[in-house]
Amino acid sequence: MGSALAVQASAGRGARDGPAAHPAVRRIGAGLVTALIFDCDGVLADTERYGHLPAFNATFAQFGLPVQWTEEEYGRKLKIGGGKERMASLFDDPGFAAAAGPGDRTEKLLTWHKAKTAAFKQLVAEGKIPPRPGIKRVILSAIEAGWTVAVASTSAEESVRAVLENAVGSAAAEIPVFAGDVVPAKKPDPAIYRLTVEQLSLDPAQTLVVEDSRNGLLSATRAGLNCLVTVNGYTRDEDFTEAVLVVSELGDEDRPPIEVLANRGRARPGAYLTLDDLRACLGGPA
Repeated sequence: MGSALAVQASAGRGARDGPAAHPAVRRIGAGLVTALIFDCDGVLADTERYGHLPAFNATFAQFGLPVQWTEEEYGRKLKIGGGKERMASLFDDPGFAAAAGPGDRTEKLLTWHKAKTAAFKQLVAEGKIPPRPGIKRVILSAIEAGWTVAVASTSAEESVRAVLENAVGSAAAEIPVFAGDVVPAKKPDPAIYRLTVEQLSLDPAQTLVVEDSRNGLLSATRAGLNCLVTVNGYTRDEDFTEAVLVVSELGDEDRPPIEVLANRGRARPGAYLTLDDLRACLGGPA
């Protein structure tokens, strides 16, 4: 099913004790501490433009399929949650369906998507998909401060882990990942965030999601979580009405000041976002 299978009851717990907390959950005394849940694509790195799009096109070429997505076409495909689902939409074109040939479509999609994931991971390994500004700083600072940090994405788990490790190095081992087909429905369905909150025993009032798209924002807010949005080139013009804070990026000390596109909360960002800014977002829209 995916990485959520790693969440198991600890030895010696009775049936009346309820599910054991994931080992990544941090506590101070008897209380849960602040949690950050990051989406992957477009949040940890600009993966769509520099990773997934070229990986899809390389896969189409590898299998002799008569399609090469342009950036504009791929931007429209991003409205569809999930890589296999985007590939499946190609069968809506009778010409493509004929070119794909006979055989089980589900098996074809699984084969194509496996090849696409391998192509994507190669791009990550080659350093062609750098982390977005501020990601490493914020994640490492949050871990050092004792916050629970997780990643929740409906992209393939192998791809998500590759991006995470590239972004934060060895610290990735401390971060639980919920990804792939671990839930039956893709974003904007809230299932992936509900699963993450449940498996990590998080307090929704103390949990902030970092997303980059309207689908991700809706997934988070429908799960009852506050959401900060860091836009990218594909999503900048989307509707983020429900977000507590919308910024151009998390920012870093050596970069130009971030652009605040909307602020409905209590954070007062400076040149880059700090943990205090993220904590202020937990109060929700002011």
